[in-house]
Amino acid sequence: MHHDTSLIDIIAVGLAVAFILGTLAQKVKLSPLVGYLLAGVCVGPFTPGFVADQTMANQLSELGVMLLMFGVGLHFSLEDLMEVKWIAVPGALAQIVVATLLGWALAWSMGWPLIHGLVFGLALSVASTVVLLRALEERRLLDTQRGRIAVGWLIVEDLVMVLALVLLPALADVLGSAAPATAHDGQSPSLLAALGVTLLKMVAFVAAMLVIGRRVIPWSLEKVAATGSRELFTLAVLGIALGVAFVSAKLFGVSFALGAFFAGMLLKESELSHKAASDSLPLRDAFAVLFFVSVGMLFDPMILIAHPWQVLATFLTITVGKSLAAFLIVRAFGHPTGTALTISTSLAQIGEFSFILAGLGVQLAILPETGRDLILAGALLSIVANPFLFSWLDRWQARQIQDAPAAVEPELPPGPPLPAEGHAIVIGYGRVGSALAQLLRSRSVPVLVIDDNGEHVAKAHAAGIPGIRGSAAADRVLAEARPEHAKIAILAIPQPLEAGEALAKLRAINPSLTLLARAHSDAEVKHLLDHGADGAVLAERELAYSLAEMVMSTPPYRALRVPAS
Repeated sequence: MHHDTSLIDIIAVGLAVAFILGTLAQKVKLSPLVGYLLAGVCVGPFTPGFVADQTMANQLSELGVMLLMFGVGLHFSLEDLMEVKWIAVPGALAQIVVATLLGWALAWSMGWPLIHGLVFGLALSVASTVVLLRALEERRLLDTQRGRIAVGWLIVEDLVMVLALVLLPALADVLGSAAPATAHDGQSPSLLAALGVTLLKMVAFVAAMLVIGRRVIPWSLEKVAATGSRELFTLAVLGIALGVAFVSAKLFGVSFALGAFFAGMLLKESELSHKAASDSLPLRDAFAVLFFVSVGMLFDPMILIAHPWQVLATFLTITVGKSLAAFLIVRAFGHPTGTALTISTSLAQIGEFSFILAGLGVQLAILPETGRDLILAGALLSIVANPFLFSWLDRWQARQIQDAPAAVEPELPPGPPLPAEGHAIVIGYGRVGSALAQLLRSRSVPVLVIDDNGEHVAKAHAAGIPGIRGSAAADRVLAEARPEHAKIAILAIPQPLEAGEALAKLRAINPSLTLLARAHSDAEVKHLLDHGADGAVLAERELAYSLAEMVMSTPPYRALRVPAS
């Protein structure tokens, strides 16, 4: 059915309804994502009242996905990607195989042919870019090792899905599909030829990004910034993000989202990356909301009544089967339980690529319409459930976060001996913690580092700083750190729940120990103080204080300084 709605109608009504329902969801302690999805159901074709244009809404949501991936690329360097390749590549491939087999088994139980089960399983194997990144951003995990693994895993999934989208028409012909859309002048495309061409395009895309884009993109933005025009700079940022995504899709056949991610990752090498991120943030968030609205528009509530058991089985395949496979894979690579749970929970949903695969499958007659409806129902339900799964994970980590068993963790080379007493405990050896620990050491303060990332601990050892691998909330780690003999402990980790748990345990062990922590909001400051911190540093506020001091030290304002009494 054609619905005569304009672009302005869709943006205005979609954002307005999403705002109202998102606010209501927040009020009742639910994720705003639930409200955005329900907004899509309200303006979709399966409910009475205003009906938005589905195609136009999907295109708007694609902008949100591109801008979101561009923003992630601005915080994700090529070195970060290489750091996690040994788990992201084999892990993602193994998880896709397992999830596809689970989906095929479910399709087989419903009496579907092999090719139908293959498409159905593939659609259940790939996570939503928007949902995964939103969850990691909300918990400030993007800059952590587990966040980089999840994003690297997502990139591998996207690359595999690009291959799948190219190969499905050829596969449909090989297996005897009668879909007319796959015919090309009476010739069936060769499966191997299609695979070879796609791989060549991907190699050409990566080479072009690394050889040409690495030089041209930062150089172009710096030239625009030199003009001093804020409008031109913002336009250049959006032009680079969307332009590279468009060219990548048209010339190399990769997804828009993947092209935008590489554009952001290459732009990170420019000193203007932070300004580019802040300028693209408002548009990114607005269009990301439209993505969730467009997902809600696809959902027909009647599928819950017509096929309740199939919907439940699809939902469990996504949230239990797929995530359990990811959990076991990550643990098999020797990563801690907390990391495995974060990654498996991130992947316990499906999204945009699933919709594209389902649509193509129906078009090629290699997936029944019931399969598409089950995929949409599974996507909506898993996206709604994902915030609840993360809330459970947050509570679990706060209570009993534990390290992976020593038998599966690679051994660290021996480091400097641990201090016996009078030491400072620095929890977290990332950007903040490493700088702090090295500064304290330069002032002759004995320092001990705690970090759950073995590579971070190895770096501390290389710098001459003793370290313990593990979570600061784990009793074993705290016992080894000997806080009862320490003078101070500084929590430099960005996870407030784990920090709060560690603070409470440290305070119980040594009531006289000075405890300091980092925070990113007033709510986090209160949370940390409530759990025993003597002080919490809010980064943005301290930056404002430092800038104010610098301003008051300049000649125009120096005379206004009031001398201390």
